[in-house]
Amino acid sequence: MSKKQGGPVRLGKALRLLAGAAMAVLLPAVAPAQQKTLYVGMNGGGMAEAYAKHVFPDFERAQGVRIEVVPGTSAEVLARAQAQKGKPGMHLMFLDDGVMVRAVAAGLCQPLRDDPVLRELYPTAVRRDRKAVGLNVGMTGLGYNTRLFARQGWAPPTSWMDLADPRYKGKVVMQSAAASTFGLHAFLMFNRIQGGTDADTNPGFRAWPGSVGANVREYLPDSARLGELIEADEAALFPLSPTAVMRLKRMGVPVEYAAPKEGSAVLMVAECVVARNSEPELSQQLALYLLSVQAQVKALETGSLFPSNKNVSPPPDHVVSFKRFQGYMTNAKIVNWERINADRPAFNARWNKMIVR
Repeated sequence: MSKKQGGPVRLGKALRLLAGAAMAVLLPAVAPAQQKTLYVGMNGGGMAEAYAKHVFPDFERAQGVRIEVVPGTSAEVLARAQAQKGKPGMHLMFLDDGVMVRAVAAGLCQPLRDDPVLRELYPTAVRRDRKAVGLNVGMTGLGYNTRLFARQGWAPPTSWMDLADPRYKGKVVMQSAAASTFGLHAFLMFNRIQGGTDADTNPGFRAWPGSVGANVREYLPDSARLGELIEADEAALFPLSPTAVMRLKRMGVPVEYAAPKEGSAVLMVAECVVARNSEPELSQQLALYLLSVQAQVKALETGSLFPSNKNVSPPPDHVVSFKRFQGYMTNAKIVNWERINADRPAFNARWNKMIVR
């Protein structure tokens, strides 16, 4: 009788063991699905690579989360956030400062909680309402093709008005002012030289077609193809930042940065925690971590992204470029984004109709 009873008992145990083994097989597939993922909208390319490979991993390991980059220009990231308003798919956004002003005005950002790290930042990096905070600081000046300049015997550029020099006819490449902060900065600085202001761009629009516009080979929607055009010697002169120039140089592109005597235009990339996102606490923690010395040193080392945290000391191989950058900042100009954004729809329409066509 015991033998007959032993069979079903052993069979039951075997079935339970099989069930346990099946669960063990299934668990690895279930675990990643349970891991939280934070989505960060930001410019693609070198900046995204630096953050994804070198800055984010420490936070991912510490918090047991994954961070995914949602790449796009600042305008594209903003458009995505506006389309998802109410049920956002992103947790953080990195936007150029002018675009960030629009994001805050649209109610897309929630305040960053007060934290000691905010006292480590340059004062201009922190908005009074803490809805956006500067992540790294840069500027737009002039980039130039060193190989082409050397071949032609041209001296490095020194002024925004070099964009209108007849020597560079057909060799100036511009990012569209309606789509790119680089292009917009170049136009606004040119407009100031023509006697205009950020509130009055008429002088710039009147003078552009017969001066800079006559030299422009192509208006780009962004800077993605710029390296190819430089390599092909189709681009001699173009608006760009020291950070972007350094990235291209690391790729072997013959390029250098020049600070115009009239001043470069300050370009700050800011971050904001997306309002009503699905992980508000983790998003806050990530945003604050990215402002820390630890994170910003890595961004500087691997992406040449100049820090907003004033406690960052440059590593040995960045000391020279860091001091040079500080020199550029001495006469850098700040644009009035509130005024510019108030007129932006009309400005974009006018630019696309008059300039790009």
